[in-house]
Amino acid sequence: MNRARVIGHATSIVKHHSLVGQKMLVVQPVTTAGKPEGAPSIVYDKLGAGVGDLVLITSDGSYTGNEIIGTRATPARWGVVGIIDAQKHE
Repeated sequence: MNRARVIGHATSIVKHHSLVGQKMLVVQPVTTAGKPEGAPSIVYDKLGAGVGDLVLITSDGSYTGNEIIGTRATPARWGVVGIIDAQKHE
């Protein structure tokens, strides 16, 4: 799992049939200190994350397929597994 900040929404006119009606977000992976790290990615979300939210994302295709999309027969890879509502600093 990785931390990421939601930076936008994505839409697609042409997509795999399993992805019709799925919410797509653009996220920027971040370090534990909240600094951008790496390239932005498209993730699928059913938890209701919005722009500016800090989220946990996974590249586990089985989780994304089974839990978010509802079928393993999907090309979706990245998905939101949690929304971080507070962060404790040591």
